[in-house]
Amino acid sequence: MGTTPAPPGEAVALLTGQTGEPTAIHVLSDRRGSRAWKLQGPKRAVALKANNPDGDNARDKAAEMVQEDDHLCRLTAAGALSPDYRVSAGTWEGGRWLAVNWIDGVPLWRALALARGPEGDRASVRPWLAGIARTWTEQLALMHAAGWAHADVQPTNTLVTHDGHAAVIDYALACGPGDGRRVPYRGALTHTTAPELATQILDTPADTHIQAQPSADIWSLGASLFWCWTGQRPVAYDDDLDRLQKLAVIARGATTALRDVRPWPFPEFEDAVTACLAPDPADRPTAKELTAAW
Repeated sequence: MGTTPAPPGEAVALLTGQTGEPTAIHVLSDRRGSRAWKLQGPKRAVALKANNPDGDNARDKAAEMVQEDDHLCRLTAAGALSPDYRVSAGTWEGGRWLAVNWIDGVPLWRALALARGPEGDRASVRPWLAGIARTWTEQLALMHAAGWAHADVQPTNTLVTHDGHAAVIDYALACGPGDGRRVPYRGALTHTTAPELATQILDTPADTHIQAQPSADIWSLGASLFWCWTGQRPVAYDDDLDRLQKLAVIARGATTALRDVRPWPFPEFEDAVTACLAPDPADRPTAKELTAAW
């Protein structure tokens, strides 16, 4: 068995001023060339990310860390992100690291486990589900008003806190105005990729940057809510297909009718999610409109 990776010593030493002497360090993930830890101290907890220098794409991941830090600084300056979110960033002997505020929440899929079953059909669940969607769109609306798209809206990048609020995380792939990209954007999670982005990915070389638009975030939002509420992805395709083949199916713009797979009826919620999944970006509601509709 392999050893548990330790966080960069340079990062831990600098972050001690923010957290206090760490009382616990937990590995959160170790995949695709990057690693993440939770550092808990007496003052606060932070999430620390660093590239894995031994990964196959270590250089790209280090560049992605720099890119995300730049995004966080610019989004904060634009008033689209709380100044408390970014904690610190820097270099270490293996590359780059980035620390953000720890958010106590669970990924959307886990949070909606109750809602996916028939037992979710109760009066208390409806406002809770709508509240998650509303607080999610409130955050996206701030980004979109500043000319940004998150560009990686998906269930694992949305945490639900104990009070039923959504918290958006992971801004590495965000697309903003005047972006000096270090890593070109080529889409994110396949299952929540908007049809127009799928088309652009298929029609351009692999090293070409695609500028995601706010309307693509809206499709991804609808896809995430559809998936986590029904247990089924909005676009049906064989899991054995490769990524480009799946994108080709998504690019057609057709989705499964929500009424055919919903676990229980919630007309207002269904209407909003269905509107998000309109194949034409111009037909989708804006994040601001959705905030008022949930």
